[in-house]
Amino acid sequence: EVQLVESGGGLVQPGGSLRLSCAASGFTFRTTRMDWVRQAPGKGLEWVSSISNDGGSTTYAESVKGRFTISRDNAKNTLYLQMNSLKPEDTAVYYCRYINRRGQGTQVTVSS
Repeated sequence: EVQLVESGGGLVQPGGSLRLSCAASGFTFRTTRMDWVRQAPGKGLEWVSSISNDGGSTTYAESVKGRFTISRDNAKNTLYLQMNSLKPEDTAVYYCRYINRRGQGTQVTVSS
């Protein structure tokens, strides 16, 4: 059974940083592209970033480019999202995604 467990969210002031983690199990993590997506209050799901199976290729939404960094540790079956220079508009529930599967998400709130 596919399981994705996100963690690392919280309340942070504008300009602050957070590192999200996603522990994956139930599939062959090292062979799979992974994504981060987010959903802000009252809005639809927004793609944030993707990473190739070996970590050699990454892509970002324009809204986070230069501020967020996606990475993975295939030995630990874990996906990461380093978020710097956070803005109030980054407030959302963040999910890691494997094809069309997501975990329960982790809440990120950026507010002073």
